[in-house]
Amino acid sequence: MNLTPEQLAAAQKANLETLSSLTNQALQSIEKLVELNMHIAKQSLSDSMTSAKKALEVKDIQQLLAHQAEAVQPMAEKIMAYSRHLYDLAHETQNNFTKSAEKEFQAGQQKINALVEEWTKNAPAGSDAAVQAMKQAIASANNVYESSQKAVKHAVNVAQTNLNSATDTVMKTAENASKAAKKK
Repeated sequence: MNLTPEQLAAAQKANLETLSSLTNQALQSIEKLVELNMHIAKQSLSDSMTSAKKALEVKDIQQLLAHQAEAVQPMAEKIMAYSRHLYDLAHETQNNFTKSAEKEFQAGQQKINALVEEWTKNAPAGSDAAVQAMKQAIASANNVYESSQKAVKHAVNVAQTNLNSATDTVMKTAENASKAAKKK
C-alpha cells in the first residue's frame, strides 16, 4: 500500500488543522485562567483594603477577635469558589481535548477500516486467516480504547463528587468556626 502525494498532503493538512484547533483551545483556557486570576487579584486587593480599614477601627481585643471571625467564612468561601473555577476550567479544557482526541481516533479508525477493506478486496487467495486476524486486532484495539475512555470518565465523575464533598465539608467547618468565634 503506497500513499499518493495527495493522500500525504491531505493527512498533513488534517494534522495541521488538529494542531491549530488544540492550540486555540489551550490559548482560550489560558485566557480564561488569566481573567480569573486578574479578577481574584482585584477582589483580594479590595477585600484587603476593606479589612485593613476595619482593623484600624478596632479599639479592643474583643473587636479584633470579632473582626477576624467575620473574615474567616468569606475568605474560605472565596478560596473554595476559586478552587471550583479552576477545577471547572481544567475540566472544560480536558473535555475539549478529549473530544478532539475522540474525533481524531474515529477518523483514524475509519481510515484503517477503509484500508483493511481495500486490502481485503485485493488479498491473495488463502489469506482469509490473516484478514480475520487483522480485523480481530482492530476490534480488540477499539474495545481497549472504549474501556479506557469509560474508566477515565468514571474517574472524572469520582473526582467531581469528591470535590463537591470536600467543598461542602470546608464550608461547613468555616461556618462553624465563624459561629464559634462570634459567640466568644
